[in-house]
Amino acid sequence: MSVNFVRIVATELGIPEAQVTATVDLLDQGGTVPFIARYRKERTGGLDEVQVIAVRDRMKSLAELNERLEAILKSLTERELLTEELEAKLRSAETMAKLEDLYLPFRPKKRTRAMIAKEKGLEPLALALMDQSPGLDPLGEALKALEAGAQVESPEEALSGARDIAAEWISEDETARSKLRNLFAKKATVTCRVKADQEEKAQKYRDYFDFSENVASIPSHRYLAIRRAEAAGHVIVQIQPEAEEALSILRELFIKNSSPAAAEIEKALSDAYKRLICLSMETEIRLAAKRRADLEAIGYFSKNLRDLLMAPPLKNLAVLAIDPGFKTGCKMAALSADGNLLAHATVQPHHSDGERDRAAAAILDLIKKHSIGVVAVGNGTAGRETYQFVKSIPKLPPNLPVVMANESGASIYSASEVAREEFPDLDLTVRGAISIGRRLIDPLAELVKIDPKSIGVGQYQYDVDQAALKNGLDDAVISCVNSVGVEANTASVKLLGYVSGLGPTLAKNLVKYRQESGPFKNRSQFLKVPRLGPKAFELCAGFLRLASGDNPLDRSAVHPESYPVVEKMAADLGVPVLTLIEEPKLRAKIKPHDYVTDTVGLPTVNDILAELEKPGRDPREPWDPYEYADGVSEITDLAVGQSLTGVVTNLTAFGAFVDIGVHVNGLVHISQVTDGYVKNISDYLKIGQKVTVWV
Repeated sequence: MSVNFVRIVATELGIPEAQVTATVDLLDQGGTVPFIARYRKERTGGLDEVQVIAVRDRMKSLAELNERLEAILKSLTERELLTEELEAKLRSAETMAKLEDLYLPFRPKKRTRAMIAKEKGLEPLALALMDQSPGLDPLGEALKALEAGAQVESPEEALSGARDIAAEWISEDETARSKLRNLFAKKATVTCRVKADQEEKAQKYRDYFDFSENVASIPSHRYLAIRRAEAAGHVIVQIQPEAEEALSILRELFIKNSSPAAAEIEKALSDAYKRLICLSMETEIRLAAKRRADLEAIGYFSKNLRDLLMAPPLKNLAVLAIDPGFKTGCKMAALSADGNLLAHATVQPHHSDGERDRAAAAILDLIKKHSIGVVAVGNGTAGRETYQFVKSIPKLPPNLPVVMANESGASIYSASEVAREEFPDLDLTVRGAISIGRRLIDPLAELVKIDPKSIGVGQYQYDVDQAALKNGLDDAVISCVNSVGVEANTASVKLLGYVSGLGPTLAKNLVKYRQESGPFKNRSQFLKVPRLGPKAFELCAGFLRLASGDNPLDRSAVHPESYPVVEKMAADLGVPVLTLIEEPKLRAKIKPHDYVTDTVGLPTVNDILAELEKPGRDPREPWDPYEYADGVSEITDLAVGQSLTGVVTNLTAFGAFVDIGVHVNGLVHISQVTDGYVKNISDYLKIGQKVTVWV
């Protein structure tokens, strides 16, 4: 680990170097983000998951920088171009752009105009012009070049070639590029114009037919939309600052006086900017703007996904899940409170009156037979109509909640290998109904089975860097799974795969072991799972729960390595561990500092005491049923000024989408979220939040 890298990361993130060093060491030792943030607070100084991820990702980018540096040094060494001074400059570069600027004059390239001019013997003339001696006569100096053997036909051709050489020197100057890069980053304007023959084809991009905005402030959704329109061939896009401002920067660097030689360099300078520098800088700023837009979009996607995964679970109630449909009917699945399939059937509530009566009877029969506590209707095609039908059944229990459930991705799950393994003998549509019901029972456990990109939240998800998107979403899923904890005796392979230290292979081994040997009775049994060694045990044990384990601490987030601490607390009070957990008055007698040792710090002791208050507590909020307003099912039922309640279904940089039960979601623009200025909509709203909206 480079000390220089640690210093860079510490400075950028505002974290003491010692904490960065400790975090990197833990990551290098195989530690996961949840484990480090939860169980190694003494080492990291209490860094949270966001900070640990920031350290991890920045160190990775610096490692890539170092890899590029070594490749450059090797290339320069092989070509005998490396000097001590150049190596020192290269090693001091803290960004990829700075590194590439330093390397640019030495980069192997195709024959350029400057190379050809040098081959003709014009480099001395170019040097003389760059010196800009007040008494120098450019034309006379060009004649001297011809007399000295320059391979050109005329003095004018000699001057032209010398200017080509000077232009390349200017374009490769590290200071010039740095200053112009800064100008582009702060003052370049994104301009977008529709192509003459594309207006009819590109109507969905009409907002960008004649558009301009500063690149430093353009929101991610607008920039990604412009890129999509450009990729489709509808518009012409340019990102540049005012040319005169860029040229003035170059003049300050390279024009020394008002001599005739300086006039020649002025021409070279203008050529360097227009022919060599501008397009290069525009390419850089495009990539930088894309990376910034990607990060913002991925941030929204991750936040939305986190809100979905951490949605309140339904506890201790059986569910009747209905996957609605018009032609093929509605598939129903009765599920136990644990999500086990009890029965399934198909009804046709949208056909004849006779079919409606039979559908109502079948629904009532399932409700009664399986003591259903909630009816969940998917919000897809025919969802609103099916919801209204169920609500209108005359003998429906009066206090039975009927709710709409988000079914995005249910069809993806139903055709997946995971679904086939779970329900090999069931039809795809029945699997879809089961998924709808299960995501109400435990959204986290069910949604992890689906590719996050199929859930339908976020913005421009297919336009952003897909590797970065996957990493961001994986971090969100892993964080949610481990913050909630996983019941080791019932969790699916997919859910277990996200537990710290496990992964798909160990998750399969764990499930196979419990199927063959019976439920786990204590956490130490995890070590009997094939290939689950001490390191994996250290990383996963605190996040795996055993509700009926032999040790009461097995149902908590207390790590097995800390069991001796709790046992000493109980022994000091003369009670069993279970009594310590059950008696708040006993825990109140504990003085945390009494249990601090060389290996157990105060943060760990405080975390243990907090966990003992509510062992294995679920951090998710209690479930609160939501039902749509009666009499509002179509857009035609809406009126300007009407007040309605709704549920936030998606957040983007430009606003929130709210489901009010009329088939399509309504947009609340970011400017309408509250009376004041809103910079980040996530500070005010989250997916699943119940809100009041006005039409």
